[in-house]
Amino acid sequence: MDWSFMFFLESILLGCGLAMDAFSVSLANGLNEKNMKNRKMVGIAGVFAFFQGLMPMIGWVCVHTVLQYFQVLEKFIPWIALILLCIIGGKMLYDGIKHKEECEPVKLGMGGLLLQGIATSIDALSVGFTIAEHPWQMALASVLIISLVTFIICMLGLFLGKIFGTKLSGKATIIGGVILILIGIEIFVTGLLGI
Repeated sequence: MDWSFMFFLESILLGCGLAMDAFSVSLANGLNEKNMKNRKMVGIAGVFAFFQGLMPMIGWVCVHTVLQYFQVLEKFIPWIALILLCIIGGKMLYDGIKHKEECEPVKLGMGGLLLQGIATSIDALSVGFTIAEHPWQMALASVLIISLVTFIICMLGLFLGKIFGTKLSGKATIIGGVILILIGIEIFVTGLLGI
């Protein structure tokens, strides 16, 4: 893949899809702390953005340090991406449809924020497989785009949470699931056709 419009679009869509869990949690955080200062909001969004960028990069590094010795697996990367993103997206769809997210008002501390950041981004680790064909510069650019998109979405979630509460949180999870499944299909088709 080269530095094309599709590369940037795919990175932005990955960021949107992966950020939906963090968006939902940001909504809840905004609801729980209606008088949250802008500095704290930037800190919360920054933590989510950091972890959403870190996890795919860790996945990419794992692919290139461990799997480089297994070149035979290269042809399976589109399949792996499809399966992983469909599983993650399917779980998000299931959670969004079947389970309404319930949030209890709790004051958010640094420990809780770090746990939220890790919990909402752990699924992004598998995105390292989806960007495995990128050289390190493109992988880094992709995760920076994912981080920026996550930051913006989380700031929006915090603002909306302060205003509307958690009414949108279930829908955000559904939208995120659909986006991840569509990206998985796009990566699979592109990988098979060699586009």
